[in-house]
Amino acid sequence: MVASREKQHGERISLVPKYPLRVLPVAAIYGGNASGKTNFFKALNFVKTLVVRGTQPDRLIPVDQFLLGQQDTPEPTSFSLELLIGETIYAFSFLLTRKVILEEMLVRITSSSEKLLYHRNQGKIKFGTGFDRDPFLEFAFKGTRENQLFLTNSVSQKIETFRPVYDWFDTSLELIAPDSRFEPFEQFLDQDNVLYNRMNTLLPMLDTGIAHLGAEEIPFENIPFPDSLKKLLQEEVSESKSVRVVSDPYSDRFVISRRQGKLVAKKLVTYHTREDGSESKFELYQEADGSQRIIDLLPAFLEITAEKSTKVYIIDELDRSLHTLLTRQLVEKYLDSRSGKSRSQLLFTTHDVLLMDQNILRRDEMWIAEREQTGASTLRSFSEYKDVRFDKDVRKSYLQGRMGGIPRMLVNEALFSDSSEHPDQKEA
Repeated sequence: MVASREKQHGERISLVPKYPLRVLPVAAIYGGNASGKTNFFKALNFVKTLVVRGTQPDRLIPVDQFLLGQQDTPEPTSFSLELLIGETIYAFSFLLTRKVILEEMLVRITSSSEKLLYHRNQGKIKFGTGFDRDPFLEFAFKGTRENQLFLTNSVSQKIETFRPVYDWFDTSLELIAPDSRFEPFEQFLDQDNVLYNRMNTLLPMLDTGIAHLGAEEIPFENIPFPDSLKKLLQEEVSESKSVRVVSDPYSDRFVISRRQGKLVAKKLVTYHTREDGSESKFELYQEADGSQRIIDLLPAFLEITAEKSTKVYIIDELDRSLHTLLTRQLVEKYLDSRSGKSRSQLLFTTHDVLLMDQNILRRDEMWIAEREQTGASTLRSFSEYKDVRFDKDVRKSYLQGRMGGIPRMLVNEALFSDSSEHPDQKEA
């Protein structure tokens, strides 16, 4: 997401004078079905999970390896990321199989050089200058399992040296799948929360029919949870603690807390305005899919549009269940809030070609995912195409197949024939 030399929409590009560097606020990834868009999302989600949650002893690493190589045995899988954390760039990479971390490296990049922090390779580790005199780092590495990242274990051992990188994965990187629900929804139930007020201001403006969100308090014994879950909540929820629970099949969202020794349940509901001005309560499952999707996406957009936000949101199928004009409005409002001092980013996959407009997105902010004949996928930005000018109708070129990233369909005419004659009986 490093900006190219083009000047279009330059006012919203994040500037990092220390390097110098210009960073894009958004990336829209297009492509046909099975082109690799969701695999891009899954790959980053895997990295976040591996870093933050780690692995269990003697368990396989849940990596989906590439299965279409030349050999029957999949080759090791590698991941490499460059992260801007504060005003410092870190390069983090690792190589692994289902059984073991083969290699892992962390490098701090300055404006003039690269400083190795550590390099793990084939069961051994080398620390960079200044870190090689710390005996506790060596001790921590010896306690790192072969199926575990050293970055993860070092933080669990209370080593603060590499924590900025770990914290980026833990708190800055957020991923939203097509069926994801916004997790900290208890903020919608707290009328004193800033997010609650902003959400309820925006929802009526987005043609959802929802006047505002609210909470319905119900007796704990009446909530539709299995007895085993109720028993667990009785044991785990302390006086000062709250937990979130999503209940199937209607995806009801509850917040369970304890007051004066008794468990109390609140359920997220919506309110609509009747003709006479009074309010009618709706369950979440009674809302349209698009309205539910907005409820789950709005907090993300509110967070990344905040002035000092450093969040990086990756949303798979941003346009799912949303009208194209609503999707466009969300993206435009976010981009209007960005400036040279901004540090948040939005990456999303989409099939919505109406967003493929240079009045909204720069050429280096629009990407094509395409599956090669080998089964591997590649990503390429529009700025890499020589014939894509700043004033070109890129949507038309894309739909005509000039840039790839559209379905390649082979149709057998016999399958669609009205004739009762068997295809083998037809003349050539």
